[in-house]
Amino acid sequence: MFSWLGTDDRRKKDPEVFQTVSDGLKKLYKTKLLPLEESYKFHEFHSPALEDADFDNKPMVLLVGQYSTGKTSFIRYLLEQDFPGMRIGPEPTTDSFIAVMHGDTEGVIPGNALVVDPKKPFRKLNAFGNAFLNRFVCAQLPNPVLESISVIDTPGILSGEKQRISRDEELSGYSCLHRCPYGGYDFAAVLEWFAERVDRIILLFDAHKLDISDEFSEVIKALKNHEDKIRVVLNKADQIETQQLMRVYGALMWSLGKIVNTPEVIRVYIGSFWSHPLLIPDNRKLFEAEEQDLFKDIQSLPRNAALRKLNDLIKRARLAKVHAYIISALKKEMPSVFGKENKKKELIASLGDIYKRIEREHQISPGDFPNLKKMQDQLQAQDLNKFQPLKPKLLEAVDDMLANDIAGLMVLVRQEETQRPNPVVKGGAFDGTLDGPFGHGYGEGAGEGIDEAEWVVARDKPAYDEIFYTLSPVNGKVTGANAKKEMVKSKLPNTVLGKIWKLADIDKDGMLDDEEFALANHLIKVKLEGHELPSELPAHLVPPSKRKIPE
Repeated sequence: MFSWLGTDDRRKKDPEVFQTVSDGLKKLYKTKLLPLEESYKFHEFHSPALEDADFDNKPMVLLVGQYSTGKTSFIRYLLEQDFPGMRIGPEPTTDSFIAVMHGDTEGVIPGNALVVDPKKPFRKLNAFGNAFLNRFVCAQLPNPVLESISVIDTPGILSGEKQRISRDEELSGYSCLHRCPYGGYDFAAVLEWFAERVDRIILLFDAHKLDISDEFSEVIKALKNHEDKIRVVLNKADQIETQQLMRVYGALMWSLGKIVNTPEVIRVYIGSFWSHPLLIPDNRKLFEAEEQDLFKDIQSLPRNAALRKLNDLIKRARLAKVHAYIISALKKEMPSVFGKENKKKELIASLGDIYKRIEREHQISPGDFPNLKKMQDQLQAQDLNKFQPLKPKLLEAVDDMLANDIAGLMVLVRQEETQRPNPVVKGGAFDGTLDGPFGHGYGEGAGEGIDEAEWVVARDKPAYDEIFYTLSPVNGKVTGANAKKEMVKSKLPNTVLGKIWKLADIDKDGMLDDEEFALANHLIKVKLEGHELPSELPAHLVPPSKRKIPE
């Protein structure tokens, strides 16, 4: 007669089954996390509620930097096309947030229209008011790069001492015109909103005039908890000599180390991301290699988008749980009749002790708690008596989501990755160096001689032949043991020499003839010069006498 109890218990423990990762994230958020957020006023303290568009939108890249660091030029370089509303100059030109997105026709959508479009992930920006919306637009254009990602351009942050983050202060001269012509908005809060939703945050610095203003420093600190998304670009690096560039790079790393509180070193890409000739071309190869690394990182965003959204939902759920514990603890301490205001002041002042008590009682990491000072400031305007007491069922639902449902979604993420073709960003600058002689590393290392009719190894073959005939060849071939004696003189690791052997022993007979021996030495030379070995032997490196051997 009590069989329904067992059925209900199983239903709680079994993870839900979803058709797609996106649908799963939406349903888990609405049914398990959102009720907890609403009950404890999470949206008033931390972040607005998520909508379907937040789970469906393309990966987004947020560009942040001081004025004239090349943010807009960087977008122009990626797209290889101007976009509506684009302005470039040495003075602070971009005074708006510009969402550069794909559209069938070119055009600009103003902020107030943008935040009522349910298909765009910007509806919750409405909370920042007209002061911000008048400085927010969406530039749409048909561009292959934007079919895979969207890019957010931000106003250039002013340099100089003692700049303030908030746009609601009275500013004078240009600064006031630039920041608050229609009233103020909280610049740091807007950046936090974007940081929570974007897939990559790129901080741009100008190598020619490296300085981190107080305002920019505070902006970077506002990106706390999103350090995994941050990449740094040291732009306009062609304007300084190599020795000075090394000093600038060191100074930047030292400055970032003081601001970004992470044990890992942030990845810094060095280059000049615009289509102008290099002013000082000494580091051209370095710039090309750095550009390719950055492009690969951006190109991976569509492939990792589902995993990123899953990760962000987990972070949000952990914060929502901690927030619920804090709010319910404050509610528990409040008197029901007399002395409410004095008790409120006392609780806010002792919030740090409440944090420590919650940390001990629930085994929560200190890093999961919200900023103490900010939380104290926000509590000043709240009626603590209207807070909700602890509701175990809401917390159990979130715990169940984290323990069971998320694991099921992780499996689904991997399944989706294997079932669909590898999505990468294409078009624009991403296609510019894929093929042809201007591809990264073309004609270098193992690619040397790719366009030549003559076998490139033949240039040094006479020298290799002299060594070959000292190794006692039998029937025109040296044994593996004899070849090894010579190859280990390179001092390369056995793992590398083993790979070279497999590439050079074309007929797989365990011995090397004079051409294969010369090829092995050529590949050793390639590796010693700092290049990577190919996974398969390129056609131009196959000895002429063996090019007809079927693979």
